[in-house]
Amino acid sequence: MNSSHSPRTGAGFTAPAKKQLGQHFLADAHYVEKIVLAVNPKDGDRLVEIGPGQGAITFPLLRRHPKLTVIEFDRDLIAPLTAAAAPLGELTIVHRDVLQVDFTELAGAAQIRLVGNLPYNISSPILFHALEHAAAISDMTFMLQKEVVDRMAAAPGSKVYGRLSVMLQAFCEVTSLFVVPPGAFRPPPKVDSAVVRLVPRDPATVAIDDPRRFAEVVKAAFGQRRKTLRNALNGVINEVQFEAAGVRSDMRAEQLEVDDFIRLANAPHA
Repeated sequence: MNSSHSPRTGAGFTAPAKKQLGQHFLADAHYVEKIVLAVNPKDGDRLVEIGPGQGAITFPLLRRHPKLTVIEFDRDLIAPLTAAAAPLGELTIVHRDVLQVDFTELAGAAQIRLVGNLPYNISSPILFHALEHAAAISDMTFMLQKEVVDRMAAAPGSKVYGRLSVMLQAFCEVTSLFVVPPGAFRPPPKVDSAVVRLVPRDPATVAIDDPRRFAEVVKAAFGQRRKTLRNALNGVINEVQFEAAGVRSDMRAEQLEVDDFIRLANAPHA
């Protein structure tokens, strides 16, 4: 989902939304301002925006921060973005699929701050891609479908607590900030959106021995969430490992804390 620039927020341009790219352009100055305030750029920040679209967030950020890198897949938006940004600051455009961008390489010796109005159709892959580069990212402020944000921030016992909740919360602090209604976009989507902040945890505090093993355990546990862990994790975790982790095998995945999953994944193979 890309962003646009509202006539009420100053310089910008309009372009037709491309349904195949999942484009819904943000067009309400009130919510643009709320997002920029949530990002709160400071001197020295290295800001990277995913999917600038028509520049709704891009241009207000440039007014407050003289340098900005954006990642845009739609080639038709590159020239107008470049022209509209010229009087505001230094805009570097990476014309590429965000899933092919190496955030670690982009960050170099520093860390980057990610901002973006993410496409609904690939929001989860983008989140997991960012997780792979968490050490190079200081924080992320994203707008996504509200249902996705609810899952990201859900607590154990919630109906929407699941794989996405555990995977993100294991590596990041996740905070849901505010809801953005469909009417704030052109064209309006059929669902509410929400803005969320993710702050990667210090790698030294993430006590996961093997991230791949952790991902395997979490995926299997929620793959059959109505079953007990004993059945859902059959062939993945045995009774000795349940005992070593201090986790009851007759519980269900949604009852476990993130730390429970970490202990299960770390449990030594018998």
